[in-house]
Amino acid sequence: MSLARAREEICHLGRSLFDRGYTHGTSGNISVLLDDGRMLVTPTNSSLGGLDPAALTLLDPAGRILEGLAPTKELPLHGAMYRSRGAARAIVHLHSTHSVAASMLPGLDPTDVFPPLTAYYLMKVGRTALLPYFRPGDPLVAEAIDELQGAYSSILLANHGPVVSGLSLAEAAAAIEELEQTAKLYLLVGHRGAQLLNCEETEALRCN
Repeated sequence: MSLARAREEICHLGRSLFDRGYTHGTSGNISVLLDDGRMLVTPTNSSLGGLDPAALTLLDPAGRILEGLAPTKELPLHGAMYRSRGAARAIVHLHSTHSVAASMLPGLDPTDVFPPLTAYYLMKVGRTALLPYFRPGDPLVAEAIDELQGAYSSILLANHGPVVSGLSLAEAAAAIEELEQTAKLYLLVGHRGAQLLNCEETEALRCN
């Protein structure tokens, strides 16, 4: 993906997520890893609903700012996800309501947060890991992601929100939206003995 196209796609996605209620205020951040190793990321304290393509932060492979405003404070999180998921080319991190609410529930399986409620969750997301709470911008979150050894493209940060990587920005966006809808379903039926997909159906559909 060219730099110019990446700028436009990030802004388009940010506006779409904001307008549809997946993010609010100045929460959430998006990044794209370019073919030459540079990273384009949303600036700190910026609303995804009003991003300026020219103000997005361009970083060199060493993390130095080349263009734009100061980057999101969640840069350590993005860097760790790219390291652990070597093929990833985009990351979306939101504070979406239902995912955050689900992350606060007791008794969640940290290796596989949500049960197999729908085929689309299994196809678009696969499995989601749960990590404990980290202060926003805490560099220690990178160590926790590293410990997952690249096994998850989808991570839920307790009391914070989801982080999803993808081979493209469109893939990451589709997965995080599916994750949010799955969290909503889980809050609606997850504690009421819902009928789940069986093991055979689940293994035939999982993406990771």
